[in-house]
Amino acid sequence: MSDKKMINVTLVRSMNGRLKSHQSCVRGLGLKRMHQTVSVEDTPSTRGMLNKVSYMVNVEEA
Repeated sequence: MSDKKMINVTLVRSMNGRLKSHQSCVRGLGLKRMHQTVSVEDTPSTRGMLNKVSYMVNVEEA
């Protein structure tokens, strides 16, 4: 974990009524409830999921 870049992701908007694919992205990032923060590795696939649900999450460089 010393050389891997990490990103802190916080869910700030509800998943209720969202597209199933957007809900799946949020779940795939490891988020289950509002205002939960998780640390994920900065990879192209993770960035793609974050771009898809950018209106629902806050992203901070760790």
